[in-house]
Amino acid sequence: MRLTKYEKETIILTSEGDDTYSVYTFNAALKRRLADFAKKYPELCRLESEDKKIGCQSYVISKARLSIRLTAPYSDERRKAASIRAKLNGKRNVCYPES
Repeated sequence: MRLTKYEKETIILTSEGDDTYSVYTFNAALKRRLADFAKKYPELCRLESEDKKIGCQSYVISKARLSIRLTAPYSDERRKAASIRAKLNGKRNVCYPES
């Protein structure tokens, strides 16, 4: 059974009463980061389940250790300034996020 990219989800679940998040993911980079974190800090993060057949893992992690960062889009002024800095430092073809 092969899943499409749209079926390979990352789901973060919690309730206001919990002090942990449950993270269910197919994302290879996130699985690696969670595995490394769980190995280093087993009291804060642990592998809860894994399905090797379809490639997903589920971790439980302390709420204090996981954050969601929202980033505002770059303004035209900030994008131009970053481009100038990059060119001055010898960087070529640097891409900056669109606003």
